[in-house]
Amino acid sequence: MILVAGGTGILGTHLVPRLAQRGYPVRVLTRDPARARNLSELGVEVVCGDVRDRHSVAKALDGAGTVISAVHGFAGPGGVSPASVDRAGNAHLIGAAARAGCAFVLVSVVGAAPAHPIGLFQEKHAAEQMLRASCLPWTIVRATAFMETWGSIMSGMLTASGKILVFGRGNNRINFVSAADVAALIEQAVIDPGLRGQVLQIGGPANLTFNQVAGMVQEATGRAGTVRHVPRPVLHAISALAGAVKPALARQARAALAMDTLDMTFDPNPARQAFPGLPNTDMPAALKQLLTCRREAQQRDNPRTAPRRLDTQPSQEQAPGTRWSRG
Repeated sequence: MILVAGGTGILGTHLVPRLAQRGYPVRVLTRDPARARNLSELGVEVVCGDVRDRHSVAKALDGAGTVISAVHGFAGPGGVSPASVDRAGNAHLIGAAARAGCAFVLVSVVGAAPAHPIGLFQEKHAAEQMLRASCLPWTIVRATAFMETWGSIMSGMLTASGKILVFGRGNNRINFVSAADVAALIEQAVIDPGLRGQVLQIGGPANLTFNQVAGMVQEATGRAGTVRHVPRPVLHAISALAGAVKPALARQARAALAMDTLDMTFDPNPARQAFPGLPNTDMPAALKQLLTCRREAQQRDNPRTAPRRLDTQPSQEQAPGTRWSRG
């Protein structure tokens, strides 16, 4: 049995079907079982629980042989945070997996480090260190920013307000990877025991600016819209003043500043050479697939209104700056 924590998120929705279609018994741990209702036709078991609750984690691991942690707590409902999900939540998963004798695949981020300006990267690094120190057979998969996350955020802004907000100048190059490509690498990490004790890093084929991504979203949706920028001084003010009252908002502002200034480029060639069979999805293809899936989902849920909207914003897998998406 493979337990996937975070199986209903952007990455999980690509990963879980791959594992189930390969014939593995899969169990998904989620706080919102309604988001997993489409998994029943794949024979996937769904259990309700929260990685922040060690008791529900222990119960979910009953009978599991492999654990995949695809959770993140950058933002979302219920007061989640990187500290409570990516550090404490992964600590619960690792501890329960050690008691159950499971293999463990941790999804982390390229650039994870103890002093990184983005708190999520700090807590992912802490989880990596906990996993390395455990007695478990482990694999760490580090990925760059997901194309689908940012494509969904920006297309949601464009549909809702006719504009896209870019935080900062938007000229800093960042590597984006498709969640579908990451899911394919995680699948390899699960099925190949020779990858235990290794850190695998994966990125997409191009380093892009947010201004470029905004233009690609406009082209993919067929909506011209307007691109507006939130100036860096505004982000600095929010990060300094909102911390005590709205820590999640301050965290998003700090992350937006980091993504507008840090070197977040990545060379994807080593992973592609090591795993030549991996898909290599570019941003236009990822956006096209994203919008197609959104349209199909909306047609299933509400056939009368679905044609009016091609995209939605992610419900829980938010990213830096999404709090301002309606601005």
